Amino acid sequence: MWRGLQRRCPSCGEGKAFRGYLKLTDECSVCHTPLGHIRADDFPPYLTIFIVGHIVIPLVLLVEQTQGWSMTLQLIIWPLVTLVLSLISLPLIKGAVVGLMWALRLRGGDEQALPEASLRS
Repeated sequence: MWRGLQRRCPSCGEGKAFRGYLKLTDECSVCHTPLGHIRADDFPPYLTIFIVGHIVIPLVLLVEQTQGWSMTLQLIIWPLVTLVLSLISLPLIKGAVVGLMWALRLRGGDEQALPEASLRS
């Protein structure tokens, strides 16, 4: 997950896992591990909303109680803070989710790879 959080290949940690803002590369340029088949789908945006919400809402409440900013200023500041935090954290969180999925051998499609021990039972 740490390698994914750094947007690096979860296998070797050297190559880049992303070729764009959120688009995975087909394979790592260093170790040639296939990455393009991993589909994180809705989990990274869900985590982003959850984390950013838990950062912004306490800040809104704290500022409201201590600073007394005008409503106009707050309507300008808080959507911008939320947008910036979301745009910064979404690719990092997606990288971490891809790293976790790679470690668990999940693809995100209909058919999931199961550990060998569960196949025998």
